Amino acid sequence: MNRKRLVLLLMMLIAATFTTGCWDKTELNEMAIVSAVGLDRNKEGKIVGTFQIINPGNVAGALQGGGGTNPPISIYRATGDNVLELDSVASTKISRDMYFAHANLIVIGEELARDEGLNDIFDAFERSPEFRATTRIVIARGVKARDIVETLTAIDKVSAEKVIRTIEITEKTQGKNISMNLQEVIKNLLSTGKEPIISGFTVKGNTGKEDKMENTMSSDIEANPNAAGIGVFKDGKLIDWLDGDMAIGTMWVLDRIENTNSDIVWEGKKDAITYQVIRQKTNVSVKMENGKPRVFIKVRAEGDIREVNVPLNLTDTHILIDIEKKLAKEVKKEMEDAIVRAQKNKADIFGFGELMHESHPKEWKKIEENWDDVSFPKLEVDVQVETFIRRTGLRNKPFLSNLKKKDQ
Repeated sequence: MNRKRLVLLLMMLIAATFTTGCWDKTELNEMAIVSAVGLDRNKEGKIVGTFQIINPGNVAGALQGGGGTNPPISIYRATGDNVLELDSVASTKISRDMYFAHANLIVIGEELARDEGLNDIFDAFERSPEFRATTRIVIARGVKARDIVETLTAIDKVSAEKVIRTIEITEKTQGKNISMNLQEVIKNLLSTGKEPIISGFTVKGNTGKEDKMENTMSSDIEANPNAAGIGVFKDGKLIDWLDGDMAIGTMWVLDRIENTNSDIVWEGKKDAITYQVIRQKTNVSVKMENGKPRVFIKVRAEGDIREVNVPLNLTDTHILIDIEKKLAKEVKKEMEDAIVRAQKNKADIFGFGELMHESHPKEWKKIEENWDDVSFPKLEVDVQVETFIRRTGLRNKPFLSNLKKKDQ
């Protein structure tokens, strides 16, 4: 009996050595919580890192309506030959341990993305045990990455949150941007059948004021971060920008449209009718025809008429059918233009190659090596679009119809 107790006691002592959870603890007041990282390249060819660090007391005071004179973030910069060296150099300027587990934004400078590319940069982030795979990625367009990281914003006290939420809202409501995280970008960089795309961000207004507290104390913000199109990459380097309808067409193909507006011409008047998409589904398939791949895209969209700037009777079924046909034609054109642009860039940003690999693996092996440069630019793509009007708003006839009658 004593032997059993001795064995049990020994097992408990051994287990206790594995349950000590505080041996490497770090107190909150010993950490510098990094919320965003910006990367640029200077004239000497070195990488310049800008670290956005949260001031917890100032953020809490600002959210509660007090405080207001002290910035919610602090900015530290470091220069080095690689990303890991930036961390080492920055630690000599900060009195606390830099903590990256809450870093939810990485901003890459446009010049760095074009000349150096993403491959070497992302290796350090992927290997780090602190950086999360869900960290969002954006490209600083027309400005330095530091300009975006340093910006003080009014509503979202931490500007990293402002950038992330803006990207999410513009994707959800317009389809002109795309929210991409570290894991998704790295996956596309490694794929031979899909190239990455990343949203751009810029600072509009007085770019000399973005890091001043005065920028948040006026109802008319002098320097404001704005979403700015979608960046196209090939072999890890930025090669093109997509804006407006070209960006929306790309999102249609990728099945990333949630809501967006389409304007059509009616009887010679531009933007006469505005249609808002409320739901849609894009299906993409690849088939082999005469030994060559062919892509088939089918889109089904439903939405509402939200604005009419011409006299029109929306109770007339024939008119609604005509509007649906025009809408389908407009969406199809946006998608086909986006596909042609991608083929000119020789960058398969839609993942047609991945679909080819999944559905026809034997044929894919034959063309995989030269997919982007040879097969993709010549790829035949068939686009079919169906649009349906579900509602026409609170009135069937626009008030313009009554105005026209009075004029007569």
